[in-house]
Amino acid sequence: FRFEQQTWNNCGPANVTMALSYYGWQQNQEYAAQFLKPGGREDKNVSPWELVSFVNTQSQVRALTRVGGTLDLLKRFIANNIPVIIETGYTPEGYDWLGHYQTLVGYDDSLGIFWLYDSFLGAGENGEGINEAYSYVDANWQHFNRRFIVIYEPQREQLVRDLLGDYADPQQAATLALETATAEANANPQNGHAWFNMGTSLTLLGDYSRAAIAFDRARREGLPWRMLWYQFEAFEAYYQDGRYDELLSLVNANLSNGANYVEETYFWQGKALAAKGDTGGAATAFRTALRLNPTYTAAQEALAELGI
Repeated sequence: FRFEQQTWNNCGPANVTMALSYYGWQQNQEYAAQFLKPGGREDKNVSPWELVSFVNTQSQVRALTRVGGTLDLLKRFIANNIPVIIETGYTPEGYDWLGHYQTLVGYDDSLGIFWLYDSFLGAGENGEGINEAYSYVDANWQHFNRRFIVIYEPQREQLVRDLLGDYADPQQAATLALETATAEANANPQNGHAWFNMGTSLTLLGDYSRAAIAFDRARREGLPWRMLWYQFEAFEAYYQDGRYDELLSLVNANLSNGANYVEETYFWQGKALAAKGDTGGAATAFRTALRLNPTYTAAQEALAELGI
């Protein structure tokens, strides 16, 4: 791997660049950012699906993403020389909680640690990676429903599917993630992340009413104030459940918390306003989303549907 120290607000492009470097990728994070952050450096979030799309369209290798992963699954990929990126919660010294990506480069069962490249903290001594305990990695990984991204050569696709097992099917992966989150919420009902992960998994499974109830509970138990900068299933669940006013309240809270550079916030604002009959307000919201990210297909389609 070739380490890349992230520039401002650039951990997504930096991590996908590091993972691709394993396959001889020569471009840097600024090249990746041209595709992943078309609205500019202030873009607060690059979603996993955007990283996957970048790999699949701009490189000669392939990528996929799933939720609900396990430590054993991560180790399985590393043991087969397949780079894996995880999305985690992160509270570096002097900062509040943030969303973050890390690229795993090794593990050691005898010590119970992963070796990883962290675009913020570095590559460790002699570039061998920073070490973090399995329990520490998993605790922070829980904040993003244990979402992972696998980057692999096309000729190894069958091996990847074999390694994934039940996770090869995205719906089955969401079901497994739901089982884990439910068990963790039952074990610790005050764990807002567990309830949030239940809501996320239920949204992926199309059970929006139950998802909205889980998100209600997650918000009551408490979540980091930046949570909706990175994960948008709560917006979708409230929208699909017809709870437009609550969705708009979440949008307004997100905007007041600095998410005015997160295009998904405006997309869901537009969806709620359109559902309430405010076509003009919806159009303005969709156009704002597109100003922040001109390649945002969902916002383009939503604006076209308004017919104005």
